[in-house]
Amino acid sequence: MTKTMLLTVGLAATLLAPTAMGQGPLLGDPAAGREKTRMCQGCHGIEGWRTAFPEVYKVPRIAGQHGAYLMKALQQYKNGERSHASMRAIASTLSDQDIADLAAFYAQPRLKTANR
Repeated sequence: MTKTMLLTVGLAATLLAPTAMGQGPLLGDPAAGREKTRMCQGCHGIEGWRTAFPEVYKVPRIAGQHGAYLMKALQQYKNGERSHASMRAIASTLSDQDIADLAAFYAQPRLKTANR
């Protein structure tokens, strides 16, 4: 019950998150997000994956993560608040809509990825 409630709150936060321009809610589209996952799946879709650049780093699984968390993390990589070089490079290419769409896709309950 608590897990369901947290997921609901996370999805609601994703859907109601203000845009960077303060123009109202930015709605993420899970279907559009699925089309934008090519850069994500190479690392985040592989169980136990580790990267070697810029340092050895255990890559977290993001499927099923809370949408609001994913949006904030991607925005922090994009604006330099988080320092992983590969993630900063990828996030820098994403629009606010791309970020909302990816978060909506990965936040889906019972999302199935290659190893899940």
